[in-house]
Amino acid sequence: MTPSADALNAAADALRAAGVEDPRLDAEVLLAAATGEGRAALVAGTEIEPAASRRFGEMVRRRLRREPVAYIVGSKGFRGIELAVDPQVLIPRPETELLVELAVERGPATVLDVGTGSGAIALAVADELPGCEVTATDTSPSALGVARVNAERLGLGERVRFLPGTLPAEEDFELVLANLPYVAETEWSSLQPEVTRWEPRQALLAGPDGLDAIRALLEECGRHFDRYANPMTTALALEVGAGQAPAVATLMEEAGWLAIEVRRDLAGIERVVVGER
Repeated sequence: MTPSADALNAAADALRAAGVEDPRLDAEVLLAAATGEGRAALVAGTEIEPAASRRFGEMVRRRLRREPVAYIVGSKGFRGIELAVDPQVLIPRPETELLVELAVERGPATVLDVGTGSGAIALAVADELPGCEVTATDTSPSALGVARVNAERLGLGERVRFLPGTLPAEEDFELVLANLPYVAETEWSSLQPEVTRWEPRQALLAGPDGLDAIRALLEECGRHFDRYANPMTTALALEVGAGQAPAVATLMEEAGWLAIEVRRDLAGIERVVVGER
């Protein structure tokens, strides 16, 4: 049997040489997944069974190819829930939790999550706002499949309605949340291999300036509101990329949204643009 300290050190060295950003942390997470042991116990020192050692070796080889840890272990934490993820969906990011925080702060009766992917936003809102009716949409059938599996695993299958498309016809919502593609085509080559080689390109790229998907949603929202003589007041919150907030705020104003507000993430980046209509 192999001592866990030796396995961790060897894996961390190999990952560091491959240019992985957090080699020691990744090695600990992978070894914990391979053995079923907690990270603290592994760091303190324990013996690894041969079968677990082989699993760990294969996981490290996948990470050396720059496959994201979340895809290797098959899950990612988001707020207070654990989500199954695979290359059909984006890996949830901490900055996206801002959209959930906004929902919890407002406490709406109805929420729509556009472009739900793994279901992270919709399921976190349903988990934290038990009285809220949550609908989630996506144009990718495979992503909706992952989101539905997550809903059932979390016991939220009856709480969230999943639909294909973007805006459900003949329905209004108090709050619309959207983490749409916002990477500009010119930025693609500068992204980490974990993103460009493994995550779904269609869920990331959005035209020359990264705003095509947001423009399309604002246009659809305009057509949606024009159908009703007296639509309810709706708030729209959009996650945006670094430096995009001023342009998105302008687009929202031009589309008729009012009381525009910009919120920063923990890194100080203007990350969410909110408007009302």
